[in-house]
Amino acid sequence: MFLRPLDPVADGPDLHVIFGDPTCCLWLPDPAFPDIETTTAILKSWTKGLENTSWVVCEQPKGPAIGRIALYNTGRDKDIWEAACMISPKARGQNYAARGLSAAIDDLFATTKARRVFADVDPDNHASLRTFEKLGFTREGVLRGEWETHIGIRDSVVYGLLRTDPRPEIAGKPPLLRPA
Repeated sequence: MFLRPLDPVADGPDLHVIFGDPTCCLWLPDPAFPDIETTTAILKSWTKGLENTSWVVCEQPKGPAIGRIALYNTGRDKDIWEAACMISPKARGQNYAARGLSAAIDDLFATTKARRVFADVDPDNHASLRTFEKLGFTREGVLRGEWETHIGIRDSVVYGLLRTDPRPEIAGKPPLLRPA
C-alpha cells in the first residue's frame, strides 16, 4: 500500500468507481456523481490549495487509485483540520483507511502546526466510526439534525484528535510518495 498525491485528472476515472456509486456515497452530503467528468471536476475543487494533504491509496506506486485520503482545513482556524477517507468496495477489509489516515495524520502533525484533526461522521456509517476509533480519536458528541443531505436531515458524530493525544500504533502504515 502507498499514498501518492491525488491528481484529479489522472485519478478521476479510478475514483469514479467510488464517487459514482450510490452505495459508496450514501453518507455524503450529495448523491453519487453522474459521470467521470463530474468526479474529476469535484476532485479538482476539493484538492485546490490542499495538494500536500490530498492523497490516493494505491497498491503500487504508479498503480490505480483505490481510495482517497484527505486532510483539509475548513478555514475556521488554520490549526484545525478535518479528515476524510473513501475506499473502493473491492479494496475494503484490508485496513487501508486506518493505515492511510494514520500516515497522513502523522505527516500533517510533522509538517504543520495543526493542533487538532476532527472527523464528522454519519451515525449510521459504522465502518467510518470504527476507523476513527481505531485511530485513537475521541468521540466528542452528536450534533442533531446537522446536515441536510440527499437522503434527508442527518445527525453528525464528531470525533477529535489533538496533537498531544496518545495514538495507537497502526501496523503497515504506507509510505507517502511525493513528487521528485
